[in-house]
Formats: sequence, structure tokens, C-alpha cells
Amino acid sequence: MSVNLRSVFAFAKEYHQRKESQKEIQYGTAGFRSHADNLDYVMYRMGVLAALRSRAKASQAIGVMITASHNPEHDNGVKLIDPLGEMLEQRWEKLATDLVNVPDNELEAQVAKICEDEAIDNNEPAKVFVGMDTRYHSPQLSRAVVNGILALKGMVTEFGIVTTPMLHYFVTCTNTQHAYGSPTEEGYMNKLIAAFKILRGESNEHGNYTNQLYYDGANGVGSLKMLGFVKRLNGSLNVRVFNSNGKINFKCGADFVKTNHRVPEGLPEEALSCGRCVSVDGDADRVVYYFTDKDGVFHILDGDRIATLLAGYLKDLIEKCGVHLEMGLVQTAYANGASTDYIVNQMKIPVSCTRTGVKHLHHKALDYDIGVYFEANGHGTIIYSDKAKQAIRAASKDETLSQEQRNTANRLLHIIDLTNETVGDAISDMLLVETVLHAKGWNLEDWLASYTDLPNVLEKVNLTDRNVITVTDADRVVVSPTGLQDTINDIVAKFPKGRSFVRPSGTEDIVRVYAEADTRANAIQLAFEVANVVFDKAGGIGSRPVKMEY
Repeated sequence: MSVNLRSVFAFAKEYHQRKESQKEIQYGTAGFRSHADNLDYVMYRMGVLAALRSRAKASQAIGVMITASHNPEHDNGVKLIDPLGEMLEQRWEKLATDLVNVPDNELEAQVAKICEDEAIDNNEPAKVFVGMDTRYHSPQLSRAVVNGILALKGMVTEFGIVTTPMLHYFVTCTNTQHAYGSPTEEGYMNKLIAAFKILRGESNEHGNYTNQLYYDGANGVGSLKMLGFVKRLNGSLNVRVFNSNGKINFKCGADFVKTNHRVPEGLPEEALSCGRCVSVDGDADRVVYYFTDKDGVFHILDGDRIATLLAGYLKDLIEKCGVHLEMGLVQTAYANGASTDYIVNQMKIPVSCTRTGVKHLHHKALDYDIGVYFEANGHGTIIYSDKAKQAIRAASKDETLSQEQRNTANRLLHIIDLTNETVGDAISDMLLVETVLHAKGWNLEDWLASYTDLPNVLEKVNLTDRNVITVTDADRVVVSPTGLQDTINDIVAKFPKGRSFVRPSGTEDIVRVYAEADTRANAIQLAFEVANVVFDKAGGIGSRPVKMEY
């Protein structure tokens, strides 16, 4: 096989290059993301890069996922998946940004430079998997990706509409020669459901836990796939699916619930008044739980809560079966201060804090035998090292241990099978939560009672250029503009248990403002004051931030 790089430029002519007036687009924490109308040339070039990446990784499969996750319907995006289901290597993020932003007449030379710098042999095979979410423009953008791959004579497998975590799973299964599982939708579902049913046991209800879940699918791919799960679960978990055919993420989904601290539209009254509710986002990699108590007060159980629930249960199982493993929990600055205090001082589990972005949490979680990581937005998973898997597997067969210890080790092995270790997976995480709640006999009120969150809010400020704000210390301290952090510190000092930080988005010209304090009213006021300081000192545009309703 011989690749003529001129074909890259020839194919590219049908795809629009960015207008001169447009800003450079950057590969952010979740790849490229923008209005769908601006992405055809980006998709083509990411197809080209995926083929190059496959050859650079000894012809292993590389994934290309077309999605804008929790963004509005008019947006779309693309991200690459590395051979073991990881996010794209950070060094290649720069190559992606450079490749997307060169003019058309420099494209061939830029590809040639990547080949030379990375010692890529274009005579080797290239294997690329492509998946997409349910946005109406995804098929058109998928075609652009495929054409980019074909321009470099890569081999394409199109999976059509899948969740982002499913594509990560397919890539991992293929590159581990199916050791991780079968790289098909059926294989994915069968692996999770088989483990769930074994862990569930003979009784579907236990204590305060009832076998009824109300599921908000964000009008995205997660609703479609959950309908398939419901049939295969066969009553072991009763799930009623809502928000399955409207505008994606519009007034529904995990991001809407977390950001607005209220229920999504579309759920029935019965679910809100007495049910166990869960929302995923548009590509099903985030999940949050919530309920409304008998006094009408809304409560959310987010990624922090999920992390503490799962980590606590795992710690109990590990201690019970007698294996000696180091477990750690990884958070970001968005984690509620009360959760961190509870994990460290009550659960006695080490906590690390990293920069925002799953790729950073995932990397840090690898430092532990068992690493639990979740962002507060509900995106996360558990990673089990080879050492942990071998120790648990050995314990399950060790006849010097008691039958109870061996049974507990076997339970841990099924927990591992129920976990999609490659990336945060809303469906896998949801089934893990349901498993733990069932085992404990807990309803959501019992879960909530484990500790009390500090009230917190999240605001955003539109800027002319998000890059004017730079941060350090895991996104918790502003470096520039000069003086902004000092002003934030002065504002925070006015509020009991106050904490606030600002962080530029990785995909759009906004800055997110997080604030927590002793009361919700104080958290809202703190966020309002910090947001307005950011607006003034960092080049805010549009309307000034207004105070959130109490």
C-alpha cells in the first residue's frame, strides 16, 4: 500500500477552510467543539490525523467520536480515542490544533511534517473506528471524518449512533484482542448486564431500596441505548425512560440538572415526588441522581456523591476479603468541600486534586491500585490495576481464606466487570450505583444523609478571549490578569466557609465561576460578586452577570 499525500489536499478541497475572520480553534479538554456549520473541515482533518495516529501506534485501532456531549443541539464536536480507551495523548493535541488551523495550501506539507516528526510509515495499515451521537448534523460530519481516513487509505469501521463510552469500549476490546470484551454493542450490553444480574442476586428490593428508577435520557443517544438495556434487564431493574425524542440537552439532561439545581422537564409528577431519578447527558458519559423530598426541597446527588458511595463500598469489600491494596479518590476543584472532608476524615481514603478534565483525573487515578475518580458534573469511573485484579482473583480461589472472604472477592470481580474502566460511562456508573444502593438497602435520602454538602453554585461569564485568564494549582488560583486572584480572595473572605475559583472553558470563550458557602444565599451572592469582577477585569462581553434566583 502506498499513500500519496497529495490526495489529502485533493480530497480536502470539498471541505471549507475556516474563514480568515475566525479565531484559531483549539483541541480542548474534550476535543474540538463549535457550531456544527463550522466543523466540516475540522472533521476531515481529524480523520486524516486518526489514520496517522493509528500508524504511529503500530496500526492499533483509534476511535473518532462525533459529539458535543452536553452542549446545545446546534453544536457538534470531535475527539480522538487512543488505543486503550484513553483520551488522545496530550502531545498530539497540539498536532491536532496545528493540523486543523493550517491553510488549505499548507495541509499537505503539515501532514508530511507530522509523518517525518513521528516516524510514521504510511505503507503500514491504519485502523479507525467512528461513532456519532444523535444530532441531526452528525451523519454529514461523520462522512467528512471517513473521507479524511480514506484519503490516507485507512480502514474504517463505522459504528453509527453509539454513546461515547461505547466507542471507548470498542477500541479497548479490539486492541486487547478481546480480553476486555467483545467490541460490539451486544458485547457491551451483555458484559454489563451479566455482571449486574449476578450482583443483584435473587431479590430486586432490599430495605429502603425499591426496584423503580426514572431515567432522563437528555433526548440523546443515552435514551436510545437505555431502551435496549431495559429489555435485556428483564425486570432486574425497572427503568422508565423519559426525554428520548426531543431537542438534545434542552431543559433536560445531567448538565441542566447540575447547573440549574432543578428537575428537568419531561419527568412525571410521581417521579419527582417519591421516585429515584437519574439524568445522563447527550452522549451518556455523565450521570447525576436527584429527588424532591416531602417538603418539596430538591436534592442532587452528583459526581462527588457517586464517588464517595462507590469508594466506601469498595473499601468495605476489600477489607472484608483481606487483600491489601491502596485505594485513592481523585477530585477536581469543583468537588464540594464537604465531600473532601468526609472522604479524608471519615472514610480515611487518600484524596488527590487535579486539573479539570477527565484525562487529568484518569492519569492520576493510575497511581493507585484502585483509583476512583469523578468530576462533580457526574463524569467518572473506577480504574483497577493489574496488581489489584490479580490479587482479587487470587483471593477468590484461595482455600486458606474463609468462604465469606472468597465470596467477597468474587463479588469484587463482578464489580470490575460492571465498570467501564476506559472512560466515564453514565450507564455503567448508574448500574454500579444501583448495585451499591441495593446492597445497602438505601433509598436516596439514606444516601444523602452520609454527609451534608456545602451549598454551591456555578456561573459563567462570556469573554472576548478566554485565554486572557490563566490558572495554576489544579485550576484553583488565577495567575493572570494580575490582581484578579487577590480581589477574589477579598470577596471570599466575607463569606463563612466561602470558597470560589474561576476557570476558562476548554472549548468556548467563557469562564466558569464556582462558589460555595455556608448557605445557598451566600453562595449565590459570592458567585455573583466574583462573576462581576471577572467580567470587569477579564474583558467580559454581552450582558453583565445577574444574580441567580434563590
